[in-house]
Amino acid sequence: MTDRSRRRPWLAAVLALVVSGLGHAYLRRWGRALGWYVAVTATLVVIVPDAAVEGLIAGDAPPVADVAPALLVVAASVIDAYVLALRNNRDHERERRSAAAERARPEASSGRTEAAAPPDSSGQPTADRDGEPDAMSCPHCGRETDPSFDFCQWCAEPVPE
Repeated sequence: MTDRSRRRPWLAAVLALVVSGLGHAYLRRWGRALGWYVAVTATLVVIVPDAAVEGLIAGDAPPVADVAPALLVVAASVIDAYVLALRNNRDHERERRSAAAERARPEASSGRTEAAAPPDSSGQPTADRDGEPDAMSCPHCGRETDPSFDFCQWCAEPVPE
């Protein structure tokens, strides 16, 4: 199951630039993180000449042509992390809208509003007089949590909208 919480695309890109695969790990795409790490490492070991790597470690600027393959793989990793974060956020918003539409349908057909519903342990929010949810039970630990958060502040598990 893919974690669909919102992620920052710029942070995923920066992390992928700093350490290959780290941006994908931030996105919780573990296989891709390992794949990009192996791809960058293999490029440095197999394609880039040893003298260029040693010169880079020593602080000398190697010829760009020598390190270009590694730079291309790192650039592809950064772009992939950024695009994955954008796609993740788009899917997260789509799921949120879909869940909201599903919750709105039964309320309209039964004539019942959320404010009239008693608090229960199913994770549904309780509402105050304004119709705004003021508390919700976590479906994982059962404790009351703030519905404005996407997670339970007690057990840190994701809470449905």
